[in-house]
Parts: sequence; structure tokens; C-alpha cells
Amino acid sequence: MKAVITVIGKDNVGILAKVSSVCAQYNANVIEVTQSVLQDMFAMIMLVDISGLNKDFLILADEMNSLGERLNLSIHSMHEDIFNSMHEI
Repeated sequence: MKAVITVIGKDNVGILAKVSSVCAQYNANVIEVTQSVLQDMFAMIMLVDISGLNKDFLILADEMNSLGERLNLSIHSMHEDIFNSMHEI
């Protein structure tokens, strides 16, 4: 099982590290990351393996949302099944 985590907001030092730290705390393995900084705007998409989570995915998603609020970023976590359902024709 996988999840997609997106992060958008004003660029600051340590965003990737802080998001990755939360993933590690919940045993979500980071598979792939792409990020861009456009002037002062930060955008990142992260694919994580959630098959070994030590808590429910919704708890991880809530923690990511809280992190986003603390850092003044938009952090959205979406389960792979939801992501795939949204993009099927």
C-alpha cells in the first residue's frame, strides 16, 4: 500500500526533513520524492509505502495536516486507492 503526500507553500529550510521525520515516526517508507522551488514557493510530491505503518493512516494524515498548519504550508496526504479512483476514466 502506498500514499501520496503533497506539500505547497513558502520555501523554508528543512521542509523535506520535517515531513520525512513524520513519515519515519509512523514507519512510512519514503519511496520517491520530487520537489521544486519556484522563486520563493516550495512544491513537493512524495510517494510513501504505508504497508508497515505503526498507526492508522488517518492518524498519519492528521499529523501531516498539523505539521502543515505549524509551518504555514498546505500538506495533503492521500491513500493510493483514493488517488487511483480519482484518476480512473
